[in-house]
Amino acid sequence: MRYKYQAVDTQKQEVSGILTADSEREAARQLQRRGLTPLSLTQVDSSKTSTRGKGGKPKQRDILIVLHELATLLESGVALIEAVESLANSSHHPFITQTFADIASELRQGITFSVTLQASPLKLPWYVTQLVEAGEITGKVAHALRDAVAQMEYDTRVADEMRNAMIYPIILIVSGIAAVLMIFIIVVPRFASMLKNRGDDIPLLAKLVLNTGMFFNTHVEWVIGIIVALVIMAVYLLSQSSLRAKLKDFSAKLPLLGLWIIEAETARWAAMMSTLLENRVSLLQSLELARQSIKLPSLNAQLSQVTQAVKSGTSLSQALQDNDALTPTGHNLIRAGEKAGELSRMLRSLAKLLEEGGRVRMKRFLLLIEPVAILIIGGVIGLIITGVILAITSVNQIGIL
Repeated sequence: MRYKYQAVDTQKQEVSGILTADSEREAARQLQRRGLTPLSLTQVDSSKTSTRGKGGKPKQRDILIVLHELATLLESGVALIEAVESLANSSHHPFITQTFADIASELRQGITFSVTLQASPLKLPWYVTQLVEAGEITGKVAHALRDAVAQMEYDTRVADEMRNAMIYPIILIVSGIAAVLMIFIIVVPRFASMLKNRGDDIPLLAKLVLNTGMFFNTHVEWVIGIIVALVIMAVYLLSQSSLRAKLKDFSAKLPLLGLWIIEAETARWAAMMSTLLENRVSLLQSLELARQSIKLPSLNAQLSQVTQAVKSGTSLSQALQDNDALTPTGHNLIRAGEKAGELSRMLRSLAKLLEEGGRVRMKRFLLLIEPVAILIIGGVIGLIITGVILAITSVNQIGIL
């Protein structure tokens, strides 16, 4: 439970705040241990604190910051229960502080930290609780939590890079389509009225352009409605995880984009494997858990076969090579890591190598897609303008005749 208090410190200054305790008496004892004389204690309604202030649920970035603070406190030698209570009394998002207050209460009841995290309403990646559980077994919760935070930051950075990389091409394509529609709906119909009685006297291209413009102008509501319906349908279909996986698998087969996607997914797998092994998770369990982070169906299937091969006694490097799951460089690094007993470090190096390679391919993809989009959009607009010019010149020729 959480209590709002008003108290007087040793300097006779009035202070206030919120603390977590099992009862009002325990809250008063906590204040006395801090050298505070309580004036009033009021229980805070958790249903109100969870939605006040900022409102709604916190963003993933807010949760990441809190976990970073918790890892820092634990690394500084603060006891787990005290660190959790400190965050419960902090000025973070009310949803987060209430969650940590509930976690602190469960910790005092003897429930392990990994179990409380897994049961908490915080939307944490699956590997956070796995790493914390491994840290509890080895007695290195702070180190495990720091690795989990680092992995969350890595996943967030990769997702942001891919999202940001696609912003400009999408804006370019959408603006180009909007320009073409504007020409068809507004510009072309102005010329079409001049030639409505010319029949077959105008060139075919001019006739197609003018007729398309008149159709768009006459049925503009239908055109806009169809575009909105297509956008809604696309958003709905992309929200389906199975369809997204198939689309991603198809994209992975494309010449330049495919290599970028595969390297990004493989880098995520290598980074996850390295983090799990560094926290003393067994190799087989690490393979199974790291495979869950792969969203590319074809690569996921390959890694599943790798896991089965390792279970049957094959070395990891040989299993990866037999299933063609990595590049030759990746196979060599993992083979060297197995021989030297530094598999986790080699996997980390592979992740960084693939991440850098992914950035290079991302730049190449952007350098390619921008001129291609400009050429296609420019070609369509040029075709429309050519049709309009042909229509105008045909009118002048007919007038002269």
